[in-house]
Amino acid sequence: MSVSDRLSDALYCAGWSTVKKLPEPAAARLGRTVADLAWKKRGKGVLRLEANYARVVPGASPERLAELSRKGMRSYLRYWMESFRLPAWSPERIRTGFDPKDIHHLTEGLDAGKGVILALPHLANWDLAGAWVTTELRTPFTTVAERLKPETLYDRFVAYREGLGMEVLPHSGGSAFGTLARRLRDGGLVCLVADRDLSASGVEVDFFGEKARMPAGPALLAQHTGALLLPVTLWYDDSPVMRGQVHPPVKVPDSGTRAEKASVMTQALADAFATGIAEHPEDWHMLQRLWLADLDPAKGPS
Repeated sequence: MSVSDRLSDALYCAGWSTVKKLPEPAAARLGRTVADLAWKKRGKGVLRLEANYARVVPGASPERLAELSRKGMRSYLRYWMESFRLPAWSPERIRTGFDPKDIHHLTEGLDAGKGVILALPHLANWDLAGAWVTTELRTPFTTVAERLKPETLYDRFVAYREGLGMEVLPHSGGSAFGTLARRLRDGGLVCLVADRDLSASGVEVDFFGEKARMPAGPALLAQHTGALLLPVTLWYDDSPVMRGQVHPPVKVPDSGTRAEKASVMTQALADAFATGIAEHPEDWHMLQRLWLADLDPAKGPS
């Protein structure tokens, strides 16, 4: 293991072991402090965040983009502080920590017994939303995680999410799709973060007026299994409660090839994501390249 890998693993370990013991107000202050320090350094992640916000808020001045990135880093660190503390939250704190609108789309879909796919962008805290589903709705679900380096760090993330009631499958390896399909055919729930393609072979979509790629998995799973596909967007306000919106189902087109149907459905997801991101851009934690114009074709997403 390299020195940088050991350092990354040690830092995350310290976060989970130390931050979760802090009183909530102290953890929130720590998050804001770390966010502001990172923002002032103007590092690669902050600059990428601003470049991404420039597409989401066209015509924004440099001052507006800088303020957005400051708020964005604070939102991003709020996500981490909450995530480090989630294993120590009581069931009641989890239940009261998330207030989703139109949850009936999800509950009615589950009651129909055909399986449900929730597709989310990197908005606010998707781990908290997942913990709310397993706690408030008492519904376990299956998700997919990017295999991080070092392996010990990936294992920590898997253990953390499994501790919140999630079944976690590795993104790489090729077996995830089949397992997800089986869970859906059994009437289960699958949750996927789906605004950034990690394979360099996703579906091309129009996103804020430019071309980007998003994973085809949610659309293909819905076609393959008959499961309901629901976009979800999340955001923070000034309260300790995260807000959310379950959008209406994305329907499978009546005609077209499998690929053509996947393209139409993924564009519908992108449109729903764009609605939520445009309303709350500072809560979109996209510190990586996303649009095709920014990607190195030889390397893909980075």
